[in-house]
Amino acid sequence: MSNAEFVGLVNMLHATAEAALGDLNAATASAARDGLLLEGRARQTAERSLKLLTMLSEKTRGNLDFTEAELLSHAIGSLRERLNALGGH
Repeated sequence: MSNAEFVGLVNMLHATAEAALGDLNAATASAARDGLLLEGRARQTAERSLKLLTMLSEKTRGNLDFTEAELLSHAIGSLRERLNALGGH
């Protein structure tokens, strides 16, 4: 059974990065309020979230259930794709 806190952490990091890349919604409004989405910091915020998600993946390899592993893999893949589309990374 998936750990709710782990799922929440992955979703939060993914949402923060998505918000930094321009996908604003009610769930990511706090990142905007905290200044994480300012023009000079947006890409840095997304890259930091990607690094944290990648570290989580490495440190938890073999210890996640299928749902957790898929969620984490999807978050990393979609962020890498978006950052690559923006150039660099």
